[in-house]
Amino acid sequence: MTLVTPAPAATQSAVSAAYTRLTEVFPSLHIIEQAAHEPLPADTGWVRTEQLAEGGAALDAFLAWDDAQVRKDYGQQARPDVVASFGLHRYAWPACLLITVPWFLQRRVPRFPAAHVSFQRALGRMAVRVTDFACLPDDPAATLPGAHVVPDEEALRAEVRAAVADHLQPVLTGFGPRMRRGPRALWGMATDEIVEGLWYVAHLLGEERRAMTELAELLPGTTKPYVGQAAFRELAGPQGEPLPTRDRASCCLFYTLRPEDTCVTCPRTCDADRIARLTAAQPA
Repeated sequence: MTLVTPAPAATQSAVSAAYTRLTEVFPSLHIIEQAAHEPLPADTGWVRTEQLAEGGAALDAFLAWDDAQVRKDYGQQARPDVVASFGLHRYAWPACLLITVPWFLQRRVPRFPAAHVSFQRALGRMAVRVTDFACLPDDPAATLPGAHVVPDEEALRAEVRAAVADHLQPVLTGFGPRMRRGPRALWGMATDEIVEGLWYVAHLLGEERRAMTELAELLPGTTKPYVGQAAFRELAGPQGEPLPTRDRASCCLFYTLRPEDTCVTCPRTCDADRIARLTAAQPA
């Protein structure tokens, strides 16, 4: 169900209700909104997105966390490009939710230049500065400062694609040399982060099917710079029950650590294995 909220108070933005709802169903991520005059957090553990985009010491420190986590969890050293791929995923997955969740719940699409976001992943915090957003003509927020009114749903989907691309482009530029991947592979990763992040959150919201439909419309496979479609499909379980799945547009490289344990949405994972794993994950 789409959230319809009244015009926000001075201390809130037009997308605050969506972020509150996100944290209610996914407490591991909390969005902190900063006023225009407030600096983004720069304490220990925080990193500004524009620092990651620079690809220097801040990115080195960010990836050192991933390197240590891999050694702790899997008892082995990962290749540098694998570490960088994991690090990009751990940033891009929540960063995409900053844009896709307000679109899904409120039909509002905020814009976030790299300078307007800071990340504290150990605590699951993102600090943001909301200034501009797109919305539909009948939205109560259409008259608010910073509102950009677009005519219809397809125009709003275009705003989602543009907002994510504008935010991730400098991040991909910063991570790219560490990952040994070309632009097509990087934007394939971006496609997957958009789809799998909102798909997961929508499942927690009890709106998985709507999210699958809307993501298919958002990413039909012809919207550059994105690569591939949302790529949802349905398998039949042992009792004929529907089991939603999708095929990723990119590879997360987890197989380099555990060759026998691919992701359930990896093209390398056959349908029989997907059915077995999806069925085992269901409650009795």
